[in-house]
Amino acid sequence: MRQTGVCMFGLGTSATAAEGQSPAEWLLAFIHESPTAFHAVASIRAQLDREGFTYLPEGAAWEVRPGGAYYTQRNGSSIVAWRVGDEVPCADASTAAGSASSAPYHFQLTASHSDSPAFKVKSTAEVEGPAGYVRLDTEAYGGMMDYTWFDRPLSLAGRVLVRQGSRIESRLVALNRDVALIPSLAIHMNGEVNKGFAPNRASDLYPLISAGDLSAGSLDMLVADALEVEPEQVVARDLFLVNADAGRVWGATSEFVSSPRLDDLMCAYTSLRAFVASDNKNAISVYACFDNEEVGSETKQGVASTLLADVLARVNGALGYRGDDLCRALSASILVSCDNAHAIHPAHPELADALNHPVLNGGLVIKEAANQHYCTDSFSAAALKAVLDDAEIPHQAFANRSDKAGGSTLGNISNMQVSVHAVDVGCAQLAMHSCVETAGSRDVELAIEALTAFYNANICIDGADAIELA
Repeated sequence: MRQTGVCMFGLGTSATAAEGQSPAEWLLAFIHESPTAFHAVASIRAQLDREGFTYLPEGAAWEVRPGGAYYTQRNGSSIVAWRVGDEVPCADASTAAGSASSAPYHFQLTASHSDSPAFKVKSTAEVEGPAGYVRLDTEAYGGMMDYTWFDRPLSLAGRVLVRQGSRIESRLVALNRDVALIPSLAIHMNGEVNKGFAPNRASDLYPLISAGDLSAGSLDMLVADALEVEPEQVVARDLFLVNADAGRVWGATSEFVSSPRLDDLMCAYTSLRAFVASDNKNAISVYACFDNEEVGSETKQGVASTLLADVLARVNGALGYRGDDLCRALSASILVSCDNAHAIHPAHPELADALNHPVLNGGLVIKEAANQHYCTDSFSAAALKAVLDDAEIPHQAFANRSDKAGGSTLGNISNMQVSVHAVDVGCAQLAMHSCVETAGSRDVELAIEALTAFYNANICIDGADAIELA
């Protein structure tokens, strides 16, 4: 296995973990530097650059060779990286013709997502009054747990389009200070609040940014000041309200990790660490992290887009293969879709399936659903379980209670564009989609070990008939 050096996920003035800290603390440093999908992908790109990967823009011609490591990105919020194994052949007359019973090569892929539920600031944002108050007009991005956002200092981060003469440039911004808060109504004014509270997103959830010092236009002034440009240079923005608090490892024996955005930056991080550390000479290893999973993925950069299909087709062509060779390669390939799973809840164990309920610090969770909201089937599960069992790495099973439909994730959406054998996995967590989520601290290292074992195993698939672990 190829060992990597210390990877500092440092961007700007954000906090970073120090050498010698635990995998959970490294995860927290990555999350802290990733307040939005744009920042997460920038941090991933920085890590890949440090590891010697070559950036291939979508608009450039691609040269890909065995032994090479590459990545591309779309929209600044989705990224696909790949490493071509040393023994993956370039096409010639013999390899392109191939054998009727085998593919010329295969892919081993993971997919995660870079986005998390948050409040997005509208284009015209400042709501003035009553009195001297200024609030921000926002709308929910993804399936929010609204009440968890109240009464905590919040920051702003995202992407800003800045005009420089005739050129408009995309810039990342993170204010890195608390500038907003959504205040609760006092119990004296809402005596029934403890019997139930359903906040109105068009009034109750507007964050307060001033008691009189700011006015209309102040938001662009804040953003421009952070970017060291003039307010009139700010043309447009994708700006989100974010919990900028640093996550923490906690518990009497440090069993827990709590942080914003564990879903799904925990999987984005652990699969990245596994991808970078692995060395499979016989496959094309692929790491993908997509934006917009929380809102359905049906965007130009979502997993339902052509991004992954475009990348794999271009890699196939750059290695000298034909279109039908790509189809043959995909038939022999496998995807691990990585998105966190629900741990059994300490106060409500009755809401979990009686038998298939994962626990914190129990290892990677393999998720199944008869309604096909998860892509796992017996074939793909067998492949991953065999790899993990051979490496003596623990794993768990998740299924919804039979009277609950449950959610969906990346695997089946991805398969609409790139059809491969696929298995849905994740790390067990509590309070999914809360402003602060909780997982098991030891599951960070267990997930890295599990996904590294997946990348390093040479998984040879023959249709849906057999799996050979070479």
